Amino acid sequence: MPVISASGLARTFQTKQGPVEAVRGIDLRVDPGEILGFLGPNGAGKTTTLRMLTTLLPPTGGAATVAGRDLATDPAGVRRVVGYVAQSGGVDPNISVREELVTQGRLYRLTKPQAMARAEELAADLGLAGLLGRRTAALSGGQRRRLDIALGLTHRPAVLFLDEPTTGLDPGSRADLWALVRRLRDAYGTTVFLTTHYLDEADALADRIVVVDQGVVAAEGTPGALKRAYGGSADASLQDTFLAITGRGPAPVDTTPVAV
Repeated sequence: MPVISASGLARTFQTKQGPVEAVRGIDLRVDPGEILGFLGPNGAGKTTTLRMLTTLLPPTGGAATVAGRDLATDPAGVRRVVGYVAQSGGVDPNISVREELVTQGRLYRLTKPQAMARAEELAADLGLAGLLGRRTAALSGGQRRRLDIALGLTHRPAVLFLDEPTTGLDPGSRADLWALVRRLRDAYGTTVFLTTHYLDEADALADRIVVVDQGVVAAEGTPGALKRAYGGSADASLQDTFLAITGRGPAPVDTTPVAV
């Protein structure tokens, strides 16, 4: 049984210029324990789809379930089983890592002792144990992203949504986060829904890729299958494959002789 299932999921925004169909009917299936790379050019509908699946934005059409909870009829149930790590994060720069984690636990209705124990557990698991007393403003970019992910894991969600998790990180911090994402899936069976503009990241992490364009699914499959189908061979780059799928390949070279 899929942990995420969507059929005809759609969202239309009303503007002064008229309706804008940001998502025009997404059909989607994500299996338990899968790392899904959700890719698309700017304006393709990625963020709108993610916001609908995490109950931040109501759909205007279609239906979806997340971990057995219906998006339309049980949004509170969906929120109980998902973790969401936004692009920009949202930590308070004036409090410590421990305070941030304990506060998140209390928001999820843990008792104070439970929240403190969960903070220690998450800090140990995500390499933050030596930083619990440090103000979040003093964390490096990689440390802050690990804290963002720890906050998203406070309630042990079945599905973790990661929106551009490594934007702005140095190569070493990116590699650390890649290892963490793999460990979340391998050790805990967490399903990971990943949006990223870094195609090497999707290639390295995703079990399967869904490419959306103009509000619909343009292609889906394993990275290898997509490369063979759209890039011409299993050795093709995911970037060339992506450009072929979305019709945004490089402009043809002008071979007209130039007078010198």
